[in-house]
Amino acid sequence: MKMLFIMFLLGIHNVAAVTHSLKYFCTASSQVPNFPEFVTVGLVDEVQISYYDSNTGKAETKQDWMEKVTEDDPQYWEREIGNCVAAQQVYKVNIETAKKRFNQTGGVHIAQVMYGCEWDDETGEVKGYFQDGYDGEDFISLDLETQTWIAPVQQAVITKQKWDSNKARITQLKNYLTQICPEWVNKYLKYGRSSLLRTERPSVSVLQKTPSSPLSCHATGFYPDRAVMFWRKDGEELHEDVEHGEILPNHDGTFQMSVDLKLPSPEDWGRYECVFQLSGVKEDIVTKLDTRAVRTNLSRGFPTAAVTRLIVGLLLLLAASIAGFFIWKNFREKNNGFKPVNRGR
Repeated sequence: MKMLFIMFLLGIHNVAAVTHSLKYFCTASSQVPNFPEFVTVGLVDEVQISYYDSNTGKAETKQDWMEKVTEDDPQYWEREIGNCVAAQQVYKVNIETAKKRFNQTGGVHIAQVMYGCEWDDETGEVKGYFQDGYDGEDFISLDLETQTWIAPVQQAVITKQKWDSNKARITQLKNYLTQICPEWVNKYLKYGRSSLLRTERPSVSVLQKTPSSPLSCHATGFYPDRAVMFWRKDGEELHEDVEHGEILPNHDGTFQMSVDLKLPSPEDWGRYECVFQLSGVKEDIVTKLDTRAVRTNLSRGFPTAAVTRLIVGLLLLLAASIAGFFIWKNFREKNNGFKPVNRGR
């Protein structure tokens, strides 16, 4: 199987050290309704920067600051489109080759590659990767240390043997993943500094569904996604009875996360606190556990005054309705021959 070498970058993420990344996802599909045969998406620090699909045949930016790239490199998008068009043809052949390897005839099939690099801005360490998949499963990947290909499935062994013999291509990939890619990471960080290197502190709340449910420390609205959160008791980090949630994206580009704590009783809640740490922010956000500040689905007090007013109002309405009924009944009994006036149509 042939593979196209496309420019892409991987990025930095951290809490102590900062690792930035640039990566590309290329997806080729066969017989998928209402979906392009080929799509390429580029991301810097998990932020989408570019998009291409075979339906439009155009590459487009997803960030305003990407316009600065063409100011220094006018041929940037022209090269991107050329790479994508070439990749589209290569992966169309790759899917047909894979179908033969897996003894498949028709049906829906997807081939995908993810490649890029990560760069630590403190140590200078670079990690590059190139991973190829088919129908949602790993197919083949590059081991940069041994400079050989890894085939996790039998159907990929032929590809491994072929690619292992192409030493020039492996050298080219290694140079890109460990040298060129980190250079582009730094370029993108320079262009998108105001967005990619910003920090936004979260709002932190302690939630509890019911008195017997775990306490959930929830942080939302923070950026970047390089953050950690944990529970402490008497200043010591807790590991038992603690469940850490994943960092999830919000619709506005920020992130949210939570960490749950199971407590036997609320008697010593004052000894506990939730700690949130964000990359680029020196001060920790510490939320001490206070029963009065815990948000829950249950009401904290029975609104007797409001309910009393509501009941009185309903009783008055009922009394008025009953009185009205008897007045109407008495009026009808005294006017058995009453007929309404015909107003016409």
